[in-house]
Amino acid sequence: MAILADRASMGLTLAIESAALVLVGMAGTIGAIGTAHAQGYPVKTVRFIITYPTGGGSDYTARPIAQRLTERWGQPVVLESRPGDSAMIGTDFVVKSPADGYTLLLSASSEVSMNMALFKKMPYDPVRDLQPITLVGTTAPVLLAHPSLPAKNVKELVAIARAKPGALSYASIGNGTPQHFAGELMKTTFNIDMVHVPYKGAAPALIDLLGGHVPIGLTAPTTAIPHIKSGRLRVLAVTAAQRSGALPDVPTIAEAGAPGFDIVQWYAIWVAAKTPKDIADKIYADVTSIIHSPDYKQRQLEAGTDITGSTPDALSQRQKQDIEKYRKIAAAAGIKPE
Repeated sequence: MAILADRASMGLTLAIESAALVLVGMAGTIGAIGTAHAQGYPVKTVRFIITYPTGGGSDYTARPIAQRLTERWGQPVVLESRPGDSAMIGTDFVVKSPADGYTLLLSASSEVSMNMALFKKMPYDPVRDLQPITLVGTTAPVLLAHPSLPAKNVKELVAIARAKPGALSYASIGNGTPQHFAGELMKTTFNIDMVHVPYKGAAPALIDLLGGHVPIGLTAPTTAIPHIKSGRLRVLAVTAAQRSGALPDVPTIAEAGAPGFDIVQWYAIWVAAKTPKDIADKIYADVTSIIHSPDYKQRQLEAGTDITGSTPDALSQRQKQDIEKYRKIAAAAGIKPE
């Protein structure tokens, strides 16, 4: 009986060991498949989606990345503009694309954080449905005035707005953008009444501002700097807590008597949720190498964007913090989600 028991025990031990070897083999095979994904990626055209019209800050930020990824990967990385619906059309397109790394998103902060304060329902959940790759950089919107408006600084603008409540309108690049929130925060901070006029991107907003159809505008410095230098537009302030490296002589709104005023735009890269991690890691490594190259950093600084970069986890945390921040600003401004 003892011999039979020993043989049974030995058989059980061998069965367990065999099962363990099978599991190890399976794990090795799965790991090899995952590595093969990254080694073979990409084997076809990659679409790089921006959510605003061409010619704006998103285009300026994304286009050189697309060009250099094309060179690095040996496959076309094609930039596509899909604007509209407060930048949610392009974002939703990426969310609903196959989670295979062949559709990238360059978002501004609005469509992945700020819109959560403006809409009861969105076609996607930006936290659940997007996988973070990296923060690219941050830029401070600039407050601009048409030369016909007799205001040379924020204090003079506030005085005009208080003298004629509701008479002034300000252009932004769309609902739910940092420019929109900066305008609304100005209204509550300085107790003034201005009418918000949202546009579908920086280019159309600047056209109307340059034509004098709206007296005030908030936009990214990327597209504003040439018009500031030419004198066609007057810059009154930047909306960040610190002065911009590209416009060091331009004061902040905080300096005009609004301590703590800090609104920035940031750009980040995402893929659809459930994209294989090894592919996401490859995109992260290659994009990070590009954005931290000296020539790319200098190019962006000249346009008013500070390159920061981040890990995927840090980008995720930034996104969640901004969602709460802008919900508080919206509540204080009386903005109710639509």
